[in-house]
Amino acid sequence: MITRRSLVAAALTLTGVRAATAQEIYPSRPIRIIVPFPAGGTTDLLARLYAQRLTETLGQSVVVENRGGGGGSIGADVVAKAAPDGYTLLFHNLTFCTTTAALEFQGRAPHAIERDFAPISMGANVPMMLLVNAQVPAQNLAEFVALARTRTDMFYGSTGPGSTINLVGEILKRDARISLEHVPFRGAAPLVQEMLAGRIQFGGDQLSSSLGHIRGGTLRPIATLAAQRASALPDVPTAREQGFPNIELLGWNGFFAPARTPAPILAKLQQEIAAAARHPAVASRIAELGAVPGGDTAEEFGANVRAQLAQVRPLVTELRMQVE
Repeated sequence: MITRRSLVAAALTLTGVRAATAQEIYPSRPIRIIVPFPAGGTTDLLARLYAQRLTETLGQSVVVENRGGGGGSIGADVVAKAAPDGYTLLFHNLTFCTTTAALEFQGRAPHAIERDFAPISMGANVPMMLLVNAQVPAQNLAEFVALARTRTDMFYGSTGPGSTINLVGEILKRDARISLEHVPFRGAAPLVQEMLAGRIQFGGDQLSSSLGHIRGGTLRPIATLAAQRASALPDVPTAREQGFPNIELLGWNGFFAPARTPAPILAKLQQEIAAAARHPAVASRIAELGAVPGGDTAEEFGANVRAQLAQVRPLVTELRMQVE
């Protein structure tokens, strides 16, 4: 006899089979990678590099969609609210931590990194650099601080309110007791252009965004924010070497999925991203950008993100940083 209980059991079995089948054939349609910044910056370039390789290996189109604004929070929120099915991913950088911490401080965070996102893998470790226009008479961070102490008309630029360089600039103002006016931009490209024009004396971003200008002599690096000197610029000392340990930060770019994305899909994505990072064409292009290919495990990447959240949250609160 067919009972209601047997029908329910059969329905649940079929649902499980469908879910398992969907995961087994993933991906069966195009995947989009949300980059929460305008096109042209380092994070965008890296996302497109991975998208091209993943399109080849996954057999489905992987497209990059730029959703800038809010220091990266607008694009991130698109992914937080997307279906957890592996077809909408986020490619973000360290600013994810600083912006989220600032929004938490303001009591208006639309999402929480630990709750709403599943880390997949780091795409690349890109050194964060502090830069000056080549006409600024400072060869290193210590000389820039000495110069800034004699002036009250200097500007520093960042990629937006709540961004990593916004945090670094405010820490530097506090620790060095200097006066700098913050000018936020919507991404690295306009910031670099204003620095080249001389309207912004000091700024910073991921090395890849400015490497060509550094090599061309129009921008001068005065410090790297990593724990070690950048291999592409071995003569540039770290901020810690110059007496500023509070602005030491790891410049990662990495992949996230919405929370509750099935584990088999996350595992497949991590494996494909790691394989892409090892591919000669991808690895060589990342090296050309002054970066180191990623491909670490979800656990390793997640631990890095959590550690940096723990680092920046008290700083953001102390400095009362705002995201407009």
